[in-house]
Amino acid sequence: MAAEFKNKIEFDTPGGPVAIEGPVEREYIASLTIDENLSNFRNPTRQKEALMIVADLPEGLVYIARQGQTIIGYLNFHYPSRYSRWSRHPRVLELGAIEVSRQWQRKGIATALLQEAFKNEVMEDYVVIINEFHQHWDLKGTKLNFWNYRKMLTKMYVRIGFKRKHTDDPEILEHAANMLLVRIGKNLNEAYVKAIDELAYQQSLVE
Repeated sequence: MAAEFKNKIEFDTPGGPVAIEGPVEREYIASLTIDENLSNFRNPTRQKEALMIVADLPEGLVYIARQGQTIIGYLNFHYPSRYSRWSRHPRVLELGAIEVSRQWQRKGIATALLQEAFKNEVMEDYVVIINEFHQHWDLKGTKLNFWNYRKMLTKMYVRIGFKRKHTDDPEILEHAANMLLVRIGKNLNEAYVKAIDELAYQQSLVE
């Protein structure tokens, strides 16, 4: 999938010029260093390895924000886990993670990553889901509480066409700040949309 579209933009920030690139390949990621503060999900070394693994997947898409030779932000897409309810849908991609290094936040980098990713026409052939879990949010760095952080994320995602969706997924319901967001590609028919609605609520089907 990554071979279908490649793009690069550059823009100036108070910290210097930043390039947004993607989808990028494993070898390119390997040639770069990764910012030591990209640690919301795992330590930076393991995070770089995780990005290379996703880039190698047939469906994997990785976009990076780069300053010089250092990755300062990223987002990635892949199929949902085979243990997830969403794996039963034939046209679902999951936005696995989006992260910007703490000192580079509030400079428009996360929004730029999303905008570039969704310029890729292949995204219109999929339902894209985001499982937002509060434990991965940088509350300390942003000095925001759960609710204001969720509001910030929702505002960012809505600009790209995502909508919050109610679900009975136990992981989402584990904390009131967690949320599921869904973006329906414009090339999908009603059957695919209906399937998402059915998968959002599964408990009633097993009772």
